Amino acid sequence: MAGDDDESPGPPEKIRSKRIFINNLDSFVARYVGKYFSNAVVGSSLEDQHEDEEQNEEEATSAKSVPVVKGKYQVVGTLKNPEEKKPDFAFEVFNYDTHDQLFEYLQECDIIIYNITEAAEQIEEASWAVSALHSDLENFESPKIFILLSTIMVWAQTKPVDPEDPEAAFTEDDYRKRKPHTNFKDHISLEKLVVKNGKTKKKRFTTYVVAAGVVYGMDESVFHFFFKEAWLGLNPTIPCFGDGKNVIPTIHVNDLASVLQNITEHKPKTYYILALDDSKHTLKDIVKQSDFDHLLVNLTMEAFFIKENFNIHWVAESGIVENIQTLFKEFKQSRGLMPIKIAIFGPPAVGKTSVAEKLAKHYKLHHIKIKDVINEAIADLELRTTLPDAEEVEEAEEEDDEGETDGDPQELLDHIRENMGQSNGRLDDMNVIRFIKKKLLSMPCQNQGFILDGFPKTYLQTKELFGAEEEEEEEGGMNKLPQYDKAITPEHVFALGSSDEFLKQRILNLPESVVTGTHYTQERFLRHLAQYREQNTEDETLLNYFDEIEIHPTHIDVSHDNDAENMPVVQQIIQMVGKAKNYGPTAEELKDLQRKEADERLARETAERAEQERREAEETAEKLARWEEWNKRLEEVKKQEQEFLEAHSIPLRNYLMQHVMPTLTQGLIECCKVRPDDPVDFLAEYLFKNNPQVE
Repeated sequence: MAGDDDESPGPPEKIRSKRIFINNLDSFVARYVGKYFSNAVVGSSLEDQHEDEEQNEEEATSAKSVPVVKGKYQVVGTLKNPEEKKPDFAFEVFNYDTHDQLFEYLQECDIIIYNITEAAEQIEEASWAVSALHSDLENFESPKIFILLSTIMVWAQTKPVDPEDPEAAFTEDDYRKRKPHTNFKDHISLEKLVVKNGKTKKKRFTTYVVAAGVVYGMDESVFHFFFKEAWLGLNPTIPCFGDGKNVIPTIHVNDLASVLQNITEHKPKTYYILALDDSKHTLKDIVKQSDFDHLLVNLTMEAFFIKENFNIHWVAESGIVENIQTLFKEFKQSRGLMPIKIAIFGPPAVGKTSVAEKLAKHYKLHHIKIKDVINEAIADLELRTTLPDAEEVEEAEEEDDEGETDGDPQELLDHIRENMGQSNGRLDDMNVIRFIKKKLLSMPCQNQGFILDGFPKTYLQTKELFGAEEEEEEEGGMNKLPQYDKAITPEHVFALGSSDEFLKQRILNLPESVVTGTHYTQERFLRHLAQYREQNTEDETLLNYFDEIEIHPTHIDVSHDNDAENMPVVQQIIQMVGKAKNYGPTAEELKDLQRKEADERLARETAERAEQERREAEETAEKLARWEEWNKRLEEVKKQEQEFLEAHSIPLRNYLMQHVMPTLTQGLIECCKVRPDDPVDFLAEYLFKNNPQVE
């Protein structure tokens, strides 16, 4: 900015936007690198924070400052799956049939990044691309940068820097010594080609190789298995491959994107750059808080160059372990893993358990039933009383980290047994609420969510379970809102209701085998129903508590539902709660589900075909039987007709022989004698004249 004080500011200084190509934009690393660049400003990594502040102060006092219009990055690229839709962050997606078409696209770009960390089949294309661009560099309209995003697996078999000091770290200066893992020999060959092609005319065509640590963050890739296991919480410990003592170099995917931006803007003179965070964590360190080759690598490395030369706003500079809580939150947000917390209330026999079971299966939630929770808690206490002291101390420390301590397990177990003995096997509210609260605060329930089935039963129990001691004043200072524990309080509360007569009729219609041994016997059911109505009067009901904390229950009348499985109620609740916010079925589960559906469909079709054949056989047999019956009856009719005719033909024969045949015989004889011209007329005339009955 030059000129006298009287001069007005000049025209805006523009920084040209840059077009950046990234292959496989739908892969894990490319997706987040692409998002990062689409939101970045060209040249932003060149600005030091302190220099910016001083510059801002100077510009605030100077009227002759020239405004700067900064350019943006236009992210373009290809897709691994061409059927995928264009990512939101991408300016354009290239579809091509030949290398010539792809080359035309690459010629339009200022920066080309080829990521070979996730798809080895891209090595051949990347090799062709860097060679083709190098051959055409004389025709470039503007300088181009080619960055090969490679992996530290090309260092996996490298001999230690100092055999006597296993903690001695590799740096970029050691890149000529690197020895690859057996599965990554093609990667190192491509690295050498990229470096070679960048040494010809550096001002026209600059190349870099970035060896990235194992990439983590967001919805995870290599470490996805461990994050998913931790989220599911099905196992007390997450499995560790090998002894877990190997050091794994790592970097957050957004920090990797920042490194790539710094390279494109700083244009360092070195060809080979390590992209790593500061951590020196072992696999065991990471697991304590797929692609197993990366998890078994053992390398101590230092990325000196990027620390000394680049301006990186780190997301996780210290690595996974120190940032595990942030990463886990990031993981859940990226994958949309949010717990769904539901409570189902209502009188006995209204269908709470049936509905809760179906919802738990649909949403993959934990079905919380009071009896199961108590049995599980007692079993846990019994197990802990048998643990060695060291294990007991370790488990107590883990519980203490979660904010839950039970004290001496034997003492608590004795207290529970004494309490249940004095109450005919029932546990008092204080201990029930204690166990329920601990269950709801467990990691599985906190991660996936839960469905409370029929507990709490009263207003006081509800307040004791979900309430907090402190109260917070509303703005204005007039009313105080009851505080509640948001971690365990249901977000969706459903009250199933019905008339007593409907419930009684439902119980009467239950099969005897279902009723036996349950509280659905008529006497016990009526007692429980009366107790429920007494505890939940119109003036005081547990639902009032949820209204007080602004979680208004949804009332559903099941009286009009004649479906014993309560499917209309389940569908209504699913529609109100919305889509599941957890892992859907895995590929294996989908295959099993499809196989099961195919088997069921085949069995159903076979049964239907057999039933059709059976019906057809029955119809054929029935037709044959009817036909035989008809023929039998027809023969009988014929026989009866024959007998009838024979019976009636005897008198007629006698009459003919006595009165007709003599005259007829004589007439025929006379006809033969006379031989008239018309024998028939002659015979008729003769019979008429000689009829003995005609005088």
